[in-house]
Amino acid sequence: MHFPAIAHVLGLLLIVTGSSMLVPVICSLYYGEADLIPILVSALITLGIGVPCWWFFRKRHELHIRDGIFIAVAGWFLVSGMSALPFMIHGSIPSFTDAFFEMMSGYTTTGATILTNIEALPHGLLFWRSQTHLLGGMGFLTLTVIFLPKGMGGLRLFRAESSPGQVITKEKFTPRNRDTMILLWWIYLALNALQTLLLVFGGMTLFDALCTAFGTVSTSGYSPKNASIGFYDNAYFDWVIIVFMFLGGTSFVMLYQVLHGDIKSMLRNTEFKWYVLLLLFFCGMVSWILWQEHTYPGILDSIRYGTFQVVSLLTTTGFGTADYEKWPQAAQMFLYLVCFIGACAGSTTSGIKVVHFVIICKYMRGTVRKLFFQPMSVVTVNLNRKPVDSSIIDLAICYFIVNIFMVFVGGCFMVLVDDMDYTTGMSSVIASLMNIGPGFGAVGPSQNYAFISDTGKWFLAWTMMVGRLEMFSALVVFYPSFWKR
Repeated sequence: MHFPAIAHVLGLLLIVTGSSMLVPVICSLYYGEADLIPILVSALITLGIGVPCWWFFRKRHELHIRDGIFIAVAGWFLVSGMSALPFMIHGSIPSFTDAFFEMMSGYTTTGATILTNIEALPHGLLFWRSQTHLLGGMGFLTLTVIFLPKGMGGLRLFRAESSPGQVITKEKFTPRNRDTMILLWWIYLALNALQTLLLVFGGMTLFDALCTAFGTVSTSGYSPKNASIGFYDNAYFDWVIIVFMFLGGTSFVMLYQVLHGDIKSMLRNTEFKWYVLLLLFFCGMVSWILWQEHTYPGILDSIRYGTFQVVSLLTTTGFGTADYEKWPQAAQMFLYLVCFIGACAGSTTSGIKVVHFVIICKYMRGTVRKLFFQPMSVVTVNLNRKPVDSSIIDLAICYFIVNIFMVFVGGCFMVLVDDMDYTTGMSSVIASLMNIGPGFGAVGPSQNYAFISDTGKWFLAWTMMVGRLEMFSALVVFYPSFWKR
């Protein structure tokens, strides 16, 4: 591996992090609270480490794929650790483990929290907490790639952080990769700005609107309120957030194509059509159960609350407007299934992703037809009206199996380490690995992760990163051959 090049990129990563800390300073100055000095000191420390690394190792070396993977893994840990400094210096989260957990949860767009009283935090720290969603939503390393000099292999760095689903859907950038990344970031920021304006128009304060938008388009879930979106009890806010959670779960490459007039790209996108159908099915079923069981007064309220929770969990956002653990068991069963799906590849969401289920379902149907009805036929899978290579089918099946394996092994580990019930143990791993945030049991929508031991928090923080890096990049570093020349 090329360690000077790695040090240069990690230094640049810290410069971006330290510079980003200066934005919450505006909130601290405006509200006149005691978090100004902790944020400034943390920014100076981060820049003090990042600038020398960036400067002294600035000699250009091309990044290879192993370098990109190492940076992807080490970068998330390094950034989360440095971003924890403002909370520790201020004293609102004195434990490094807890502060690291909170920041890893923010950057990986998980939204799991250890805070028992979110509203007690100063506005500057609250804004920094939500800003980690904004930075991590599109992938922190993609932002860093924009500032890399040409010829350093920024595309390899992007691939180390990108989803296997993007390999399957063959979403490619133009030859000018940096320009396209900048355009995707503009789309991402424009959606955040538009949602902020709509929320302010509905009566939400600008501060709350910004924090909520950061957690919505990035499909993350941090809210400045203890009761999440349920605090506002506002149907208009709920539907605005539903729309932008849906957009956050859509492939940004497809949004880019649609904005450039290629409407047909949306119509021929197999994954997007399945994404819409899955949302309609689960929203319809949960809303119907809530209405039939008289959980809410009428059908409109049932649709509103049922749709919000389904979209929130399927897009791995994690916002809440109700304690769904008090809902009928049938509705909870559908919500539990939703946690395993995720949205589209190339979006800000995590999870297994719709495209993998599309390929597996089509492959299963073709295999059954071959075994029982057409033994001479050849099993083919079409995606976006084009046949899928057999290696892609193997990748989809492998990715699904590894995710399920991680859930069961991780759940057993949490039950053994923290002596928790199996519902909480399994759910905590599902919520972390799929980057959802709230789960079931003691980590449900009205609970938090504060009670978990330090060992359990470090393990869950690692699973958050594994889920955000789409599994393989985070696991390949454990292969001995990865470290050999």
